[in-house]
Amino acid sequence: MTTDEVSVEQAYVRYRTEIYRFLLRRTRDHHEAEDLTQEAFADAAATLSRSTAPTSMRGWLFAVAERRAVDEHRRRKRAARVTDMLLGLPDAAGDDEAADVEAALRKLPQAQRQIIVLRIIEERAYGEIARTLGCNEAACKMRLSRALRRLRNELHATS
Repeated sequence: MTTDEVSVEQAYVRYRTEIYRFLLRRTRDHHEAEDLTQEAFADAAATLSRSTAPTSMRGWLFAVAERRAVDEHRRRKRAARVTDMLLGLPDAAGDDEAADVEAALRKLPQAQRQIIVLRIIEERAYGEIARTLGCNEAACKMRLSRALRRLRNELHATS
């Protein structure tokens, strides 16, 4: 076991309850706080494997946990925005609508699912998507347009 693994293990034993409580106050959800706590410590372990231990382990762990919580919040907002956009709903979409969108996404061909995920959910730029998919930006825009049209048709067919 390396020194970094030992320090992360020791930090986990020492600070996991504090980090969990911090995340529980942020999320107000026991299960989400548990998941985020585990992810924060996994992030910490990965970072420590590439660099030296911080001066204040406790403070640094809270910063890692905060970033993890913010990232999760942003991810959920993006997913809600996708649902809102696809369904043309006001600001908040319910769980049923989100499940419908997810089911419709699963019915799309892999290439169309991929372009929707890259552009709308991950909010990647068209240039980055073009490099990833090996095409130009105009082709990416056309593919996204077609994928969204097909997804809307899937959603209207199920409603």
